Amino acid sequence: MAKIGIAVFPGSNCDRDVHHVLNSVVGVSAEYVWHTKDRLAGYDAMIIPGGFAYGDRLRAGIIAAHSPIMGEVKKLAKEGVPVLGICNGFQILVEAGLLPGALMMNDSLRFVCRWTSVVVKNNNTPFTNQFAKDQRFMLPVAHGEGRYVADSKTVRNLRTEGRVVFQYSGDDPNGSVDYIAGICNREGNVVGMMPHPERASEPILSPTGSSDALLVFKSLVSYLSGSSSTTTSTSTFSSFSPSHSSSHRPTRTAAIPAEKQV
Repeated sequence: MAKIGIAVFPGSNCDRDVHHVLNSVVGVSAEYVWHTKDRLAGYDAMIIPGGFAYGDRLRAGIIAAHSPIMGEVKKLAKEGVPVLGICNGFQILVEAGLLPGALMMNDSLRFVCRWTSVVVKNNNTPFTNQFAKDQRFMLPVAHGEGRYVADSKTVRNLRTEGRVVFQYSGDDPNGSVDYIAGICNREGNVVGMMPHPERASEPILSPTGSSDALLVFKSLVSYLSGSSSTTTSTSTFSSFSPSHSSSHRPTRTAAIPAEKQV
């Protein structure tokens, strides 16, 4: 069975939500991994959850990006292991250099906490393969520094390479360039997104009674099982098709030492 690690930093506050969704809703094994962990083995995927790591001191994500665990996350990402950063996790991935651009203060200069509509622009990643391309669904956002910015060349490359994974649809909660809500690296295995799918993965949590956001985590499970198939095929990241996933994904079976739980 696949095993998923959930990184925990001082100030993380969405780690338990992700843990609940993966273990109790999706039914896959997931466990907390404390930020001082400098050796990771046995994990088939890593999730960097939302929160306020280190109280967002200096700027959101910058201190956490230099924690021991992130050195290991970088190694896993290079090996092709799926990595998802949600909200503060997205900020950490950017500060760690795993994703391009920057996340700045919202253009309103206020903390934004509300539901918004998101559209799937790339459904051929380990976290979106169960969505239809251009599928719209509702997700909550909760951030003060969620405005995605990048230089014109980077934005152009993100567009042309199909690396914009999610866009805000009919709404712009933070002023992000091109309405960007989530992006991925060139290989497609590292995804960062500002909205919170873990907070919308059960119908009781959604104002519309939908649990479409659960497909983010179901996509990961499908990918890890080698059975992912996109509803609408795309030419981007062909290495993530089911016929390639099992051969490209490293086998990770080493015993996992006891973790520090929070």
